[in-house]
Amino acid sequence: MSVTDKITARLPRIVADRADRSPVVAAVRLHGVITPNPSPMARNTINVQTVESALTRAFGHDRLVAVALLVNSPGGAPTQSALIAERVRELAAEKRVPVIAFCEDVAASGGYWLACAADEVFAHGTSLVGSIGVVSAGFGLDGLLERHGVQRRVYTAGEHKVRLDPFQPEKPEDVEWLRGLHRDLHDQFAAWVRERRGPKLRGTDEELFTGEVWTGARARELGLVDDLGTLRSVVAKRYPDAEIVIAEPRKPLLARLGLAGSTTRSGDFLPSALAALEDRARWSRFGL
Repeated sequence: MSVTDKITARLPRIVADRADRSPVVAAVRLHGVITPNPSPMARNTINVQTVESALTRAFGHDRLVAVALLVNSPGGAPTQSALIAERVRELAAEKRVPVIAFCEDVAASGGYWLACAADEVFAHGTSLVGSIGVVSAGFGLDGLLERHGVQRRVYTAGEHKVRLDPFQPEKPEDVEWLRGLHRDLHDQFAAWVRERRGPKLRGTDEELFTGEVWTGARARELGLVDDLGTLRSVVAKRYPDAEIVIAEPRKPLLARLGLAGSTTRSGDFLPSALAALEDRARWSRFGL
């Protein structure tokens, strides 16, 4: 074998060796509604169980220089948002790497809670960012039962055991109780944003924490994001030799089989359909 042939034969191995030495930016996709109980009809949902494996893989690279969070979420369950954000901070402290969040179409409510887990937050100028508030929604089905001659029977010990039952008429005292919960959760959300964004925030509490949503460009002016940019543009500038590796959270079984949106068992259809409508409504608020 000639010298040229030997060099040519070694080229693939040399290229592979160089690639193996490249620094890694691991990106985790956080796409979907944040919920502890994903509907079988949903394609993308976020909760601490589904993202744990992706976060572990992302922070586990031996050539890791940064972790990116690709956030595209209209929000959802506050507890799941907080648990995921806390897990991100735990892993970042353990691995001693920076975390950068990128707001894509929308990072609102719980989606923005997730973005604030990062050390820096970027958005596109057209991204929808913010919605620092609390909302809950449901359906009043008592009229439907009455129309069909169905009676709802619930037996409890404790006068407040059943509140806001969708199959019973709404009570003003129950609504006031719910509003109290909302105020508490809203205070915790605002405290988290202040903790993570600190002196970067520019605006009064009355402006920032009303539940309003802004474009990425306006969010930068308010200090809710650090700058405008995308994953590839920021990585190319800061880590020009880095390889971007995407870590996908685990999807529900039906979604993995390509059957998300299929009908479920007849007994599960109504709750699943209502949950799917709630998820659709969350996206629709932002024109998506």
